[in-house]
Amino acid sequence: MTDTRLIAEQAGMVAAAWSPPGSPPSWRLTAAQFAALRDDEDLLELAAGVPAERLPPLLFSAAATSLILALEPEPLRDWFPRLGEPQPLLAPEFGVHYRAFCLAHAGELLELCAHHRYQMNEVGRCADFVPPLTQAADERRDLALVDIGTGAGLALHFDRYRYAYRVGSGEPLYVGARSSPVTLDIELTGALTPRLPAELPPVADRVGIDIEPLDLADPNVRDWLAACVPQEIGAVTRFDEAARIALDNPARTLRGDAGELLGEVLEAIEPGPLIYVVDTYVNVFFTAAQLERFTAVIDRVGRERDLDWVSIDPLVPMGPSASRTVTGMQAPPQLLERNRAGGVFGVVSRRSYRDGRMTEAILGVAHPSALWLEWLDPGTAAR
Repeated sequence: MTDTRLIAEQAGMVAAAWSPPGSPPSWRLTAAQFAALRDDEDLLELAAGVPAERLPPLLFSAAATSLILALEPEPLRDWFPRLGEPQPLLAPEFGVHYRAFCLAHAGELLELCAHHRYQMNEVGRCADFVPPLTQAADERRDLALVDIGTGAGLALHFDRYRYAYRVGSGEPLYVGARSSPVTLDIELTGALTPRLPAELPPVADRVGIDIEPLDLADPNVRDWLAACVPQEIGAVTRFDEAARIALDNPARTLRGDAGELLGEVLEAIEPGPLIYVVDTYVNVFFTAAQLERFTAVIDRVGRERDLDWVSIDPLVPMGPSASRTVTGMQAPPQLLERNRAGGVFGVVSRRSYRDGRMTEAILGVAHPSALWLEWLDPGTAAR
C-alpha cells in the first residue's frame, strides 16, 4: 500500500501546478480532480492500492476520467470538455459528485489502474524545447531527434506543429509549420523573451524510446491516452489533432528501458546530424541510479559526437527537498524557494556537447502543459 500522506502531497502539488492563481477558468476541472483526492480520506485509501512507482494521483485521476468519459454519468460528464465545444463551467458541487462516483466504481477504478500506466502525452510541452533549438538553427544543423518516454510518439512530430509565442497583448511570434492543424499557444512571462529559431532545423532522423510504447491505431489505447490528458479543452483538442498527425506519419519507436537502450540508439545514428535528446517529465521519475546511468551514456556519446540533451522536468528529488535539475545542475536559490512554495513546474535545462566540450545551462521555467513559459537570464545558472 502506498502511503496516503504521500499521495495527498503529490495530488496537492499537481493541482497547484496545473491551475495556479491567475490561470484560465478552463484549468479548474483538472485542479478540482486532484484536490478532491487530496482532501478525502476514502479516496486516498482507494488510491493507496496503486503502487507508488505507478504515480497513484495521476493514474487514479486518469482512471476516473476514463470511466466518466465512457459511462457518461449525469451531471458529472457535463463538466468534462467535449471536442468542438467550449470548456463547461465547473459547478461548486463537482467534488461531491466526483467522490460519490469514484467510490461507487471503486472496483473498476482499481482494475483500470492495475492494467494501465499513466501516459499523458501532452504535446504542448514541445513548445518548451523549441527555443533551445535556436543554437542548432544558427549552426544550420539537421537533427537526429531522440524522444525519451515517447508514449504514443506525439513529440516526435514537433516540427509538424505551429507555435504561437505571445508576449503580453502583442502579435504572437510564430514558429514551425504554418499550415499545421496543431497550433500551440504559449504565453511568454518574465522579463526576458527567448530568441526563437527563424525556421525549425530539418529532422533527419527521429526515434522514440519507451518502456511501453503505445499504438494510436488501437481505439482502446487512444481512449486511454485521451483520459490521461488534462481535461482542459485546449489540451484535449491538441491531443486529438496531434494523434491524427502521428497516425499519418508513422515514426520509429523502441520498447525498453531508456538507460539500457540509449547508448545503442545514439551510437546507431548516422554521422552528421546533431543528436537532440529530449525528455519531458520522464527522467524526474528515474531512480538516482537510473538517472546516473542515463547521464553517463549522454556524457560518453557527447564526448564523441555533437549532442544536446534538453530536459523539461521538475527539480529532483521531486518535492520540497529538491536541489538540482535532472541534467545535474545545482538549482539557484530562487528556483529552490519557488519549488518549496508548492506546485510542480518544469525546469528547462540543457546539456550541450560541441567538439567534445560540455556546457550546461538552466534556461527557463514552464507550466506542465506549456500554458506559459518563463525564460531566465542566461547568467542565472550556466557553466
